[in-house]
This record gives sequence, structure tokens and C-alpha cells, in this order.
Amino acid sequence: MNKLVTFILIFLGNLTYAQNNITHEVYFETDKYEVIPTEENRLLLFISGLADIDIESIAIFGFCDDVGADSYNLKLSKQRAEAIKGILSNHEISENVITNVDGKGEVLLKIVNETNVAKIRGLNRKVEIIINPKPPILPKKEEKKIEVPVEETPLETAEILKGEVKVGDKIRFENILFKTGYSVINPDSKKILNDIANVLVEREDIYFTIEGHVCCTQFSRDAIDRKTKQRNLSVARAKYVYDYFAKKGVSKKRMRYLGMRRKFPLGGDPKYDRRVEIVINYIDDRPNRREESK
Repeated sequence: MNKLVTFILIFLGNLTYAQNNITHEVYFETDKYEVIPTEENRLLLFISGLADIDIESIAIFGFCDDVGADSYNLKLSKQRAEAIKGILSNHEISENVITNVDGKGEVLLKIVNETNVAKIRGLNRKVEIIINPKPPILPKKEEKKIEVPVEETPLETAEILKGEVKVGDKIRFENILFKTGYSVINPDSKKILNDIANVLVEREDIYFTIEGHVCCTQFSRDAIDRKTKQRNLSVARAKYVYDYFAKKGVSKKRMRYLGMRRKFPLGGDPKYDRRVEIVINYIDDRPNRREESK
């Protein structure tokens, strides 16, 4: 059988639904709580499949085999659960939805439907991840419409940049959203970013810093870029925008980029923390600026 097909079948076999929950199991070597590369790859594939799922909560339970003292097994199973929590967090799964991280100690042999004791113990050295998705939003019944004053629509980022800005202004790129764990923007954001680039080409007076952000990582660390495996995702997001602007004609002399990690969360939906902002560093108000730059 084709290796890719086999891999997909294994993944689908682990992405099971029970009472609307999504579960995944990660297996460990004897006396270890570090995740081996093959299991980490399976886990990352599982995480990728969660990108479009609105998660209500995540429970993580660690287990051991029946060998060893109860106190040792309880500690080891807890360490395994914490290791998985760390991987989820490093790949922008919000800790706010991880509601339970616990070690359950040993699993009894008879629980697993297998006669080979070595295989049973291998299957019991695991962490079980249980994803509870939010229920679908049902359409509301039609109610009598009440006329309310129409609020003024906030200006798009490109429109803000066309107007009056000053040194120190921090301008968030509204509706420029990134895929979880990646530095590439969602397709729907491309036109908006292009509009911003066009304005910045014309506004040769603005010098600025592009700041990239991530969500959900532990201890304000940067997240891992799933494409490069480097822990520099906020930098990669800022550089993506920097390179995009440069290709569109914005002078590199007017730009720099920084990764801000998760130092400045917005406090709402985590997807809005996967963002880029620019900070105005300098405004060149010389009237002959354009001629001098030629």
C-alpha cells in the first residue's frame, strides 16, 4: 500500500469521534515522558486538523503501564501529560481551552484487548487528548426587527495610513489573519495586505517597524513555525509582511521587522493575537523627498 495512504489511514484511525469529542493518543517509551519523533509527527498532524475547529475545551490525561511503584507511575503519567500540553501550547493551541491536565498512573492489563503483555504495556504508556468542540450555532428564530442607529464602520488599515499619522502610532493590520502555526496569511487577507502595500509605496514619508505576534505559547516564548520547525514564528510573520511589502515596491530602507512573541495579547479570541502591527518610527516631511530619493 502506498506509504502516504497508510499514513493517512493511521491518522484517521486516531482522529475518532465519540459523543462529538475528538480524541488522539500519544505513546511513550518505557520510563520516558519525552515525545519520540514519530509520535510528535503524528501529534502535529492531529493539531493541523484542528485549525478549523472551534474548541470548547481540551483534557489531557497521562497513563503508565503496570510496572513500577504507584507513586512513580503517578508522577511519570503527570509528566507525560504536561509534555503534551507544552507541545500544544508551542503550536498556538490556547492554554485557556486546556481545562484538565492530569496523570492517572498505571492502566491495568485487562483493560486492553490484547494477549501479548509487552504490547499491552506499550499501549498503556500513553497520553490521551480529548477535544471538546463548541456546539454548532443554530439559526435564531426571526424576531421583529428593531431599528438601531448604525455605528460608524472603523477605517480599514489602508485608509488609516492615507490619513494623518504621527511618530509612535501603532497601527494594527485589521483582518490580516494567519493560519495557526504558520507565517503565511489566510487567502482572504491577501487583498487587504495588497491595499496596505500600495498605500505605503505612495507614502514615502513613513518609516516604520513591522511587529509580528503569536498567541497561546507558554511563558511569553515564541511559537514554533510548523514549516521550518524554528521557534521564531512571530519573527517569521513580521518578515513575511516585510518581504511582501518589498516585492510591492516599498523601500527596505524605510522598514524593519521584529518578533514580539506573545508579550502583548489582546485578551479576546486567540486568532486575533496571530497578527502584525506597524509602529511609525519617523516621518520625513521634507518637500523634496521624492526627488532626492531618485
